[in-house]
Amino acid sequence: MSVSPPKRLVIATRESRLALWQAEHVKARLEAAWPGCEVSLLGMTTRGDQILDRTLSKVGGKGLFVKELEEALADGRADLAVHSMKDVPAEMPEGFALIATLARERPLDAFVSNRYASLDDMPPGTVVGTSSLRRESQLHAAHPYLGVEPLRGNLDTRLRKLDEGKYDAIILAAAGLQRLGLGDRIRAVLPAEVCLPAAGQGALGIEARADRHDVAAWLAPLVDADTAACVRAERALTRRLGGSCEVPVGAYCELVDGKLWLRAMVASPDGQQIVRSEGRAAPDEAQSLGERLADALLADGADQILASLSHG
Repeated sequence: MSVSPPKRLVIATRESRLALWQAEHVKARLEAAWPGCEVSLLGMTTRGDQILDRTLSKVGGKGLFVKELEEALADGRADLAVHSMKDVPAEMPEGFALIATLARERPLDAFVSNRYASLDDMPPGTVVGTSSLRRESQLHAAHPYLGVEPLRGNLDTRLRKLDEGKYDAIILAAAGLQRLGLGDRIRAVLPAEVCLPAAGQGALGIEARADRHDVAAWLAPLVDADTAACVRAERALTRRLGGSCEVPVGAYCELVDGKLWLRAMVASPDGQQIVRSEGRAAPDEAQSLGERLADALLADGADQILASLSHG
């Protein structure tokens, strides 16, 4: 079906440096796909950006980073919103849809330190900063002798706190550092065997109102089918588990020899209990792969971990 080219599009975005980079990247892609279209940004500060003294798991979760952007979509101030897919809740609110997933940057976590070359080099009692229960649980499991302290703020704020000596090392998403030209801050990339990333990490997603079929058609040229299939599997798994930032869940899917390879884990925050599973399927079976793997995790004991967290 042919679609009339857009004349004007407004992108809602958070105002952190990384979020603005992501929005500018989508803006440039749209202008290349639709010459003559005027694309502008609507910068916004979200609740998640404002609350910096508590971990996300204690103040409402990932939805704090998208609610204000969704309000701009709902009232027509913006046509689309750009998100880091790892920040998008597994369950989309009624009336909204993820309409495009762009090609993924490196999805793994990065070790950043001014003192040490790797986690293995850190002596007992040194402190690692992270805002993620997922990272914290895996750090405790692999390096129980290290201290782990909460770290909030945008990427620049976290790096500043490291440089001020408040932490011996911090863990960040490699993708954000690379996108902002800060790849030289990465001392080591943590392999998935050590630290499974969050569902959707490294991928950019575009959200719009579910009834804006025109916007979905205009975004179609930006879609990366392989990334979309991998992220669909990861999100299906976390959705089945009821996953949020309150639950340490890792999910990482790759396309290997034409098949999706999904690895996942559920852990207790202290890293004492970790349940892992993996599976493979064709790209068009992404959702069922994620759901099947979630069921396997639950059957192997993840249900008990999740129940203990909900009661806690």
